[in-house]
Amino acid sequence: MERLLSGNARALARAITLVEEGSARVPGLLRAVYHSTGRAYVIGITGSPGAGKSSLVNVLVDHYRKAGKRVGVIAVDPSSAFSGGAILGDRIRMQRHFLDREVFIRSMANRGHTGGLALATHDAVDLMDAAGYEIILLETVGVGQDEVEVVDGADTVCVLLVPGMGDDIQSLKAGIMEIAHVFVINKSDRPGADRLQADVEQMLGLRDWQEHWRPPLVRTVATGGQGIQELCARIADHRAVGVGSEAISRRRRELSRARFMTLLSGRLLKEVVRRVGSSRVDDAVEAIASRRQDPYTATARVVAEAGMGES
Repeated sequence: MERLLSGNARALARAITLVEEGSARVPGLLRAVYHSTGRAYVIGITGSPGAGKSSLVNVLVDHYRKAGKRVGVIAVDPSSAFSGGAILGDRIRMQRHFLDREVFIRSMANRGHTGGLALATHDAVDLMDAAGYEIILLETVGVGQDEVEVVDGADTVCVLLVPGMGDDIQSLKAGIMEIAHVFVINKSDRPGADRLQADVEQMLGLRDWQEHWRPPLVRTVATGGQGIQELCARIADHRAVGVGSEAISRRRRELSRARFMTLLSGRLLKEVVRRVGSSRVDDAVEAIASRRQDPYTATARVVAEAGMGES
């Protein structure tokens, strides 16, 4: 713990591994560091596959390092449905940063968890925060419009869009489009960038923002570093708007509630299974699958058998 709190990268890596493994040591680990968290600024990078998220993260690391910031990166990759493994390609794309002692990059497999983030991501962010990383870049899997869970772990969410990837209007649907604090049209040197920008601006014009933050739109070419200064300036603007405001305090409470409810649900589920036994759970699943019992009745009975409710 002392080594992690002093910024030791090896101690941080081992702590995150324990989190990913679901070790029984994790609750004690996080209790010990939680008082040292809350100082990092977390930036979420999300968007469809092929939008250039990893390339953008790569140049953002360059920007924040030049500003003298310690940077942490969590890149979530999809797991194979067959082997359970993941390619973790960001280790290749960001290899030039691996020799920088002030940059910590961790690739994590989502292990089939939907929503764009691995289950261990929030805990890993806390550990990086406690280790003294001032900027944490959170890159999600890139699975589509329902990839909105990133908003639960980031202070500023950047949604990447790319021109020429089919029907642009299809990308402007609810869900992922509603969580953006900054819209980024990446690969904006491609044909169709002007049309995509007009579509996004039209969508933004349909909402009455009043005192709320109105997401700006930035055009970038991440591979060439174009537009990165402006993007970082817009992220800084969003950060400045939230400092000391009731909106940011309310958002922090909402995020804390969501995380607490997730942990509580997991803890209660484990307790129910422990009380009734895994074989009883298997019996309930079989009864539902064979249509002998509906899932609501089966759930109520198992909960009652666990002594945690009425059937």
